[in-house]
Amino acid sequence: MGSINVLCNAPLGSEFNMKLITAIIKPFKLDEVHEALAHIGINSMTTCDVRGFGRQKGHTELYRGAEYVIDFLLKVKIEVAVEDERLQEAMHAIAKSAYTGKIGDGKVFVSNLHKAVRIRTGESGSAAL
Repeated sequence: MGSINVLCNAPLGSEFNMKLITAIIKPFKLDEVHEALAHIGINSMTTCDVRGFGRQKGHTELYRGAEYVIDFLLKVKIEVAVEDERLQEAMHAIAKSAYTGKIGDGKVFVSNLHKAVRIRTGESGSAAL
């Protein structure tokens, strides 16, 4: 129960040396992105399947002779927490490995990560990454 007290009593917003990278990529590029991040020593990420559209605008498909439009395309969302000094390296690895040169390659977003806490141990900040 000691780590629970650390979680509850830790001051919020006391650590600003971390970033959260959120990338939206084509699903078939996930393995390449994972390998690129592992190659630079980033071994943790969260992924989920998402649907969306941007400039790609969806596409038309034919099913049993009927044509229909698919507006929301299947993508993969990746979240990676990194220390500030690893940010450029991680962004480059993601962008390079997700690149196809075609419309719909995706986007990379960066947000400040105010606090991170490892639930099991109560470690906080970059030690929790």
